[in-house]
Amino acid sequence: MPRPQVPDVSPAPTEALPQGPAAPHGAAHARRWWALVVIGLAQLMVVLDATIVNIALPSAQESLHFTDGDRQWILTSYALPFGSLLLLGGRLADLFGRRQAFLIGLAGFAVASAAGGAATSFEMLVAARAGQGVCGALLAPAALSLLTTTFTDPGERAKAFSVFGVIAGAGGAIGLLLGGVLTQYLNWRYCLYVNLLFALGAFLGGLAVLSRPLRTARRPRLDLPGTVVVSIGLFALVFGSANAETDGWAAPSAWGLLVAGLLLLAVFVWWQTKAANPLLPLPVVLDRNRGASFLGILVIGCGLMGIFLFLTYYLQLSLGYSALRTGLAFLPMIGAMGIAPVIAAGLVPKVGPRPVVPTGLLLTAAGLARLTALDLDSDYVTGVLPALVVVGAGLGGAMAPAINLATFGVAAEDSGAASAAVNTTIQVGGSVSVALLNTVSTDATSQHIARHGGSEATVAEAALRGYAAAYWWSAALFAAGAIICSVVYRRGRVDVDPNGSHAIPV
Repeated sequence: MPRPQVPDVSPAPTEALPQGPAAPHGAAHARRWWALVVIGLAQLMVVLDATIVNIALPSAQESLHFTDGDRQWILTSYALPFGSLLLLGGRLADLFGRRQAFLIGLAGFAVASAAGGAATSFEMLVAARAGQGVCGALLAPAALSLLTTTFTDPGERAKAFSVFGVIAGAGGAIGLLLGGVLTQYLNWRYCLYVNLLFALGAFLGGLAVLSRPLRTARRPRLDLPGTVVVSIGLFALVFGSANAETDGWAAPSAWGLLVAGLLLLAVFVWWQTKAANPLLPLPVVLDRNRGASFLGILVIGCGLMGIFLFLTYYLQLSLGYSALRTGLAFLPMIGAMGIAPVIAAGLVPKVGPRPVVPTGLLLTAAGLARLTALDLDSDYVTGVLPALVVVGAGLGGAMAPAINLATFGVAAEDSGAASAAVNTTIQVGGSVSVALLNTVSTDATSQHIARHGGSEATVAEAALRGYAAAYWWSAALFAAGAIICSVVYRRGRVDVDPNGSHAIPV
């Protein structure tokens, strides 16, 4: 079968990354698996911090005496800077060095976490969480960019991204488990202090095993107008989504910000076609395989936090699980997410991403559909466990290869921008979808109570209807994503262009 031409939308790297047998065999290459450990540790810290604080919120509220209305700001103050500054953080990593950005992000995250753990007021805790978000926006894309440029051999790259995909997907569940242990046996403050251990280990490891990258022939410059427009646009989307949860979608603080955010993002896309040094070069996302991968990542980002949120509600509020038991309940899902990427990594080089990623999305949809059947008498082993395993297998099978291909074939000097786009897609998709799913769930719950009265039994049943509605909408999203991805992905397996580092079909 003749080899198709590389699409024109793929960027030509100024310095081809070494591939396969041509990979370097120096000291840095020998330390690459230790680098994976360091990068994975940092990524785990960033991901679990999105959920570990959720478990600690009731205790923190009691300790610092803030209101139920203020509680949302503990979460929003982290999400706002993190979601809106990721693209800037990725470009800064390209400009000043991925290793430097990684280490600075780690140090800053540790300082902000220490300040949050020692918070004596609500305002101090919110400021510390915002500091975590800013540093996370520098750290997360730098970590993924380091992974992208460290592992260039296709076989090793697939294994490395399998590990990274498990961490990115399962980190939220690990956060729930760790948060439950720390809150129950120590104190809510340790849900923030624990980051010091992660950050210190990753920082020292980074100093030891991460080498300074070789200079590329073209050093990117910062697109200041694009940076301002996209940062404000993403901020508006995340803030508008947060306001929708508290004020309702009809409030100008919600729909007004969302519309403004979408318009600004449209302006940003237009500007990227004109800018001499675009913040996010459009060929990074316009290649068919990369574009389909970003779509798959968006679907996963939209559904992942919803799964954790509503299943946590169900286990704790409907079945009466403790915080610790809830975290333990997610362990089988984490296990399935650990096994599935290994299988996917073996399949993608043989059959390509087209059958693999959509199958993972469809499996997730099937698991979510199974969750809709849970009721107040459901047994964990026969009811919750099978659905969790299917969801975990689907997420793991789709997420790792999608992240791999979303950054595969990108020029070295644009790897930070591509990595930031992956993190932005997950973060912003999750923020918007959680607000939407919360609305769907609340409406279904309210309608059931309005029809059947407000007795205790009716309210409990209404909550189940709300969770089921969120699961059904999430399942539909995953199914639609699977169909679209199967159309957009190219046929055939992915190979390496001998004249560059492009992902092309064979």
